[in-house]
Amino acid sequence: MRGAVFGSVQVPAVRRGAVAVLATASLLFSAACSSTDGTAGTKGRDGDASPSPRTGSASPAPATPSPGLPPAKGSVKVVSTLTEGLKSPWGLAALPGGDLLVASRDGATIRRIDGKSGKQTLLGSVPGVSPAGEGGLLGLAVSATYGADHLVYAYFTTESDNRIARMQYDEQRPAGQQLGAPDTILRGIPKGAIHNGGRIAFGPDRMLYAGTGETGDTGLAQDQESLAGKILRMTPDGEPVHGNPSADSVVYSYGHRNVQGLAWDGQKQLWASEFGQDTWDELNRIEPGRNYGWPDAEGRRGERGFVDPVAQWKTSEASPSGIAFAAGSVWMAGLRGERLWRIPLSGTADKEPLAAPQSFLEGKYGRLRTVVSAGGDKLWLVTSNTDGRGTPKPGDDRILLLEVG
Repeated sequence: MRGAVFGSVQVPAVRRGAVAVLATASLLFSAACSSTDGTAGTKGRDGDASPSPRTGSASPAPATPSPGLPPAKGSVKVVSTLTEGLKSPWGLAALPGGDLLVASRDGATIRRIDGKSGKQTLLGSVPGVSPAGEGGLLGLAVSATYGADHLVYAYFTTESDNRIARMQYDEQRPAGQQLGAPDTILRGIPKGAIHNGGRIAFGPDRMLYAGTGETGDTGLAQDQESLAGKILRMTPDGEPVHGNPSADSVVYSYGHRNVQGLAWDGQKQLWASEFGQDTWDELNRIEPGRNYGWPDAEGRRGERGFVDPVAQWKTSEASPSGIAFAAGSVWMAGLRGERLWRIPLSGTADKEPLAAPQSFLEGKYGRLRTVVSAGGDKLWLVTSNTDGRGTPKPGDDRILLLEVG
């Protein structure tokens, strides 16, 4: 994966089941990924490593962007702290109406957060979760047809694998008992102490996407018969989608180290963030069936057969987890980097950002885990300081409401 230098930022299957043919499925997307570990090798970059100062010189940005494109320089305003006192928050999903669901990675619980008051309500625990290392209860997604089925999807680690299950959310039951029994739709995603991936999201085609990690076994990323080190695309029932690169596989793209961010832009293009090892973290534009290089390529390499990243960062400045699209830009949460990155897009087959990626909130709220659209120019941002890795920082973990531009 690859790119041109902007400051310190350089820009640029397991087989299962019969094919599920859906009339609404469309092949519109692309994405990429990276690992949660703080340094190189086998130690996870989710650890509390101190960020390094940014180095290098910025390339000049366009002085006057074209009409309708985001400006070269952006802005972030913290509107409010919605809630705090969260324990190891990881996945976040918005309900119709504006309330949020948040998953506790280590506690294996899901809570509802009132989108206005911040009041927390325990929905219940997810049985079978085995939290350890970078595994546990990870990504959450609300069904694309939630109004009809009230289904909540979760990606989590068990004692034997990572899997995706769905649960019915019954708001009429008492607090703590509102989640139905998990219905596993996909199992057998390899697990490890590190690099479990974990982000899930429904795309504009109403199909479910998942980012996975290679568990520290680098060869799995290039093994197209493995679900590790991939971006997966499946029906809401966990079946391969008509139009996937291989008709009987949920594998959508491969050669990923650890994908924890998935988002679609205004043109329904899929993007993914990915942890690198020693040198480069990545933001990738995902194209179906393409090879994103790991472990043969990390960052921009320009090698035949591999897709270069649209942007890349030193691992000390990012360690990216969640991403979201708002105000014409991809917004990327950094763990070790302890900052929020803005990557403005041109909106037409972006091979590099419209202007230099720009960072905000550096060191102000600690490690940043998840970012989710709150509609329009607003974002929800989740911190990740009290997840059992080192000494928790003052203030505990929280959800912030941001206004961005």
